[in-house]
Parts: sequence; structure tokens; C-alpha cells
Amino acid sequence: MPSILFVCLGNICRSSLAEGVARNLADKHGFDVAIASAGTSRYHNGEPPCSLSTKLARKHGIDITHQRSTHISDYDLASFDRIIAMDRNNLNDLLALGLTNVSLLGDYGFDGKEVADLYYEPHRAEEVYGMIEGAVQQIFGEMGFNLA
Repeated sequence: MPSILFVCLGNICRSSLAEGVARNLADKHGFDVAIASAGTSRYHNGEPPCSLSTKLARKHGIDITHQRSTHISDYDLASFDRIIAMDRNNLNDLLALGLTNVSLLGDYGFDGKEVADLYYEPHRAEEVYGMIEGAVQQIFGEMGFNLA
């Protein structure tokens, strides 16, 4: 089964939202794909997604309240087909681990743009949601899943 790991700093805003968007899309279309998210830091380990991401997901019909922040060390990173970083700092942290299955979410239809961190830029919530949704659709398409 193909697999995707979404990664940001704390795993409470962007990557947890991306996990929720991807799971929702996979469920909606019946895709058989493993989806997870994690953070490069342990700042929020075990915490649920932030209230802004939870509200944003709910607004778009997605429930992410069951998710909990996880550190990347909790996963066998080499086992994922794709590891998707939300920004260049996350990308560089992952590349420093010697991983080759890593890319930036913005590489999927957004010219390498970084995903704004909602923890610091909550006013960009809808922009972040749209970027994540568009990139996830492109990722699934590249993985051979039919979105039609």
C-alpha cells in the first residue's frame, strides 16, 4: 500500500491539517493509501491539533479532533513512499537524516512555495487550506489515483 507522511514543526497545525485533508480525499474516492503526519520537534507531543486547524478542517467537513501530535522518530521514515514537508526548515531537517523520499508540499502545483505556519499566521488559514487541498490532489494524481 502506498504511504504518505506529512511533516511540519509541531504537528498541530499544518501537517495535521494535511493528514486530515488527505484522509478525507482518500476515503471519499476509495483510495487505499496509508496517511500519517508528524513533527520535527517534540514541543506538542501528544497534543491534539490546534483549535484553528480543527475549526478550519470542520468548516470543510473534516474531523481531525482524534489526531495527536507525533514526533518523526515514532516512524520508520524510510518506509514511507513520500514524506512531504510543509516548509524548507522541515525539509532540511528531514534531508539531514539522509532521507531521499522527501519533498516540499509546495512542489506540488505551487512552485516550491512554503506553507504558512498557522501558529504564527492565522489570518492565512483559507490560503493554507487551499494550498494543502490542491497539493494533496496533485500528489494523489502523481501516485496514480483517479480523482475523476
